Amino acid sequence: MKRSLIIPFFLSILATQAQDADKPFIHLQEPAKDWVNVGSSRHFVVGSTCTGCSLTINGSPVKVYPTGAFAYELNLHTGDTSFNLIAFSGPANTINKKIRYTYKLPKAADTIKTLEIATIETFPEGNLFVQPGDRIKIKVKTCTGCTVTANGNIPLYELPANTAGGMPGIYQGEYVIKETDSFLVSKLRINVTDKGGKSTSSESRYWVSMFGPLAPNIAVTRGRLAHLLYGLGEDRLGGAKIGYLDSLVMLNVTGKVGGNYRVRLSKYHTAFIPDDQVQFLPKGSFTPESLTTSWRVYGDSLYDYVNLGLFARLPYQSFQLIDPARIVVDVYGATNNSNWITQLETVQEIKNVYYEQREDDVFRITIELKHAQHWGHFIYYKGNTLVIKIKHQPEKLSLSHLTIAVDAGHGGSNSGAAGPTGVLEKNLTLPVALKLQQSLLKEGAKVIMTRTTEKLVDNKDRILFYRDSMPDLLISIHLNSAADPIHVSGTSTYYRYIGFRNLSHAIYKRMLELGLKEYGNTGSFNFMLNSPIEYPNALVETVFLSNPEDEMRILDEGFQQQIADKIILGIKDFLENCKENK
Repeated sequence: MKRSLIIPFFLSILATQAQDADKPFIHLQEPAKDWVNVGSSRHFVVGSTCTGCSLTINGSPVKVYPTGAFAYELNLHTGDTSFNLIAFSGPANTINKKIRYTYKLPKAADTIKTLEIATIETFPEGNLFVQPGDRIKIKVKTCTGCTVTANGNIPLYELPANTAGGMPGIYQGEYVIKETDSFLVSKLRINVTDKGGKSTSSESRYWVSMFGPLAPNIAVTRGRLAHLLYGLGEDRLGGAKIGYLDSLVMLNVTGKVGGNYRVRLSKYHTAFIPDDQVQFLPKGSFTPESLTTSWRVYGDSLYDYVNLGLFARLPYQSFQLIDPARIVVDVYGATNNSNWITQLETVQEIKNVYYEQREDDVFRITIELKHAQHWGHFIYYKGNTLVIKIKHQPEKLSLSHLTIAVDAGHGGSNSGAAGPTGVLEKNLTLPVALKLQQSLLKEGAKVIMTRTTEKLVDNKDRILFYRDSMPDLLISIHLNSAADPIHVSGTSTYYRYIGFRNLSHAIYKRMLELGLKEYGNTGSFNFMLNSPIEYPNALVETVFLSNPEDEMRILDEGFQQQIADKIILGIKDFLENCKENK
């Protein structure tokens, strides 16, 4: 591969800057505008200037890194504050830029002094399809000392001010949906009557509708990446996922909140699934439940298999246990009707298989493994037979006998974080990944890549690509970012499943040898490239691109190669640990 093909565009920008090292300029990444309104006192000015320039902000000298990057912390006072940035390489060679902050303290919450309804909140939040037994929580802010009802007959009670953040006039109540309720698609009407008998009313933002007895309630999963969610919580990585399901798995739908259907997995377990991942069956379809039938446990040259006969494709959840290593699969809606498990001597990874009826409609399969390390497993249906496919530990634990997947994060329109100089994460993950690829090839490994050029690859497509390619390990390369560009820096690794922790931890320890600050090895991480159960995987957040010093290091091709080398050493440490703990 020609060197020119793997040098990202940002290096040519830096080369141009080097040619104009003494020509002042000021490029700001933060703030994005010359005049900004803010609601907090602490902010940062982040950007770049010429590599030969000095910089002052309101006369105070600011450290300029060899890349031209700088970051400066502000502590604002209320009102308007102007800052004058001056970049200069000599008395007559200067440029200045003015920025302005308007800092207003957020208004303190105030009581409602007139007869009005300030806010109406319903929980769960969103449009609701409900059924008898569901609870709707209602919270209203209005004037104090009133009588407040929802839909005419649901009383709401005023909270003591000391339990409502010191704010009087907060009313709460719960309503349990009854068999006799006949909600059409309608919003909740809140009525408020003051002590003088005057009234006002308003509607909730979201509507409520009964999940009627004539509506279809049995659905099947669509596609290859349908996933169940524990609940309705959200963070920047999405809701917490239980796990992926095979296609055409039957689900008992009992309601809907916003864009997620609620499903009943068993008597005591519910979950949610995005509405675009299911397809409803005609009314009259059977509830997903089954007796278990015959078992068969056997192996071939690459995998061991546990086959469990069912009469329907039921939902399931799997998780990994360690010390000793086990795979546990809960099948929802299944009831035991098996009196033996046939296990053949062809198995190489399975030590033992047993089951227990955890609840009337939750059937648990436990698979004990011979090796301490989890190497991945698959769950899918062959007809109505549930198949748990378990990968053998590789016979030869060396890079020259393994297939390693290398994932260069982001790409195309998904640019990721940006550094003080303006360099984008997508343009740094790629050269690191390419260096890692070349170094792995020199070790004799087979390498498969998400991308080798600057292009967009959707995360779902990445997962499906590697599910079909079946690597032995996957390493995903990213760069971290923080709102604080000065005090937050360092390296970190991430894993989701405890059985894959050893891989990310081994890489993390080697990355620290580069002199980077600790940011931790984080587990149960809800990132899509950490979600596959089929192979050990690790996310490596190499450095904080938002930090000028970390950015300066990662811009250096020599340091990029050092990262690749440390990742390889971490993989080798992981493999040695597998040899020692057979």
